[in-house]
Amino acid sequence: MSEFKFYSPLQIRYGDIDPQWHVNHAHTVTFIETARFNFVQALGIFDGESYFDLGWIVADVHVSFLAPITLTQKIRVGVRVAKLGNKSMTLEYQIEDESNGNVLTTAETVMVHYDYHTHTTQPIPDEWREKIAAHEGWK
Repeated sequence: MSEFKFYSPLQIRYGDIDPQWHVNHAHTVTFIETARFNFVQALGIFDGESYFDLGWIVADVHVSFLAPITLTQKIRVGVRVAKLGNKSMTLEYQIEDESNGNVLTTAETVMVHYDYHTHTTQPIPDEWREKIAAHEGWK
């Protein structure tokens, strides 16, 4: 698998911290959600105006916590498309410490192209395929 070509820096907020003084697991999912949102905007797939018009929905999430994330750490989240199917795609994420590159968390989501108006799955648009392939360096 290729290296991550997109990173989203994120700031840890006091409210992200749990009683053990590290980022609560639920906030980690919010971190990858934020990075995914930034990723589709950077690729020109989403203009940030209407999420209902973006047309995808989370079908599956897996998170592996490798090391605690603390309040004062500077982190970034890598996002890449690992697999592109007919109606779904698998995205991989890696939360890293910006100062030393240590991997703190890995995650994966399966995103399904979904029409929120008709409540049906849809094929991934060719325009998305082209933008993703160009970004990821696929031939």
